[in-house]
Amino acid sequence: MGTTVSKKKKEQMREHAKKVLELLVEEYTEEYRCYLNHENAWQLLFATILSAQCTDARVNIVTADLFQKYRSVEAFAAADLSELEEDIRPTGFYHNKAKNIIGCARMLLEKHGGEVPDTIEELTELPGVGRKTANVIRGNIYHQPSIVVDTHVKRISKKLGFTKEEDPEKIEFALMEILPEEYWILYNIHIIQLGRTICTARSPKCGECFLKDVCPSRGMK
Repeated sequence: MGTTVSKKKKEQMREHAKKVLELLVEEYTEEYRCYLNHENAWQLLFATILSAQCTDARVNIVTADLFQKYRSVEAFAAADLSELEEDIRPTGFYHNKAKNIIGCARMLLEKHGGEVPDTIEELTELPGVGRKTANVIRGNIYHQPSIVVDTHVKRISKKLGFTKEEDPEKIEFALMEILPEEYWILYNIHIIQLGRTICTARSPKCGECFLKDVCPSRGMK
């Protein structure tokens, strides 16, 4: 899927990726963490839906009250649409998000006994759930190797020379080709941290970056 890469070029990219991953682990360790607060699978699912075009920090503020008010999938399924819209308004795009969360909760009850499924196919059938959200669930809840292409992963993967693709799904498959499977989840975690602190979108701190010696885009915005 996406741009065809020669076998030799792919091997070179894998060697480059290996160096990058070693430096990421050296800097950030191999600790697994999720930036969205949750206590179970459905909370993470709904929090991830809310996180579209919104910061994790703001989502965590909203869900602190939201998950106290709606304590189960059943509660979300029975929620009043207008009321839920107001509850999640600070996350933006609240009309669609509220509609999707209620629809998602109802489908979980009707098709999955209230449990969040673990396959990409079943997850992406849920309202408001694309590959990114599905992979967040697969990686963080079910510990299945998965690559989440958020804005940080998309931007920094291109800067690192791992892909030239623009489409998130094509980027996901391109990264799957060159990153060892056991590092897929860690890569997500590390790149988000890097994108928030050093390799920021507006003013990347290339001089301070521990990847500067292996980054082909160093010094470029």
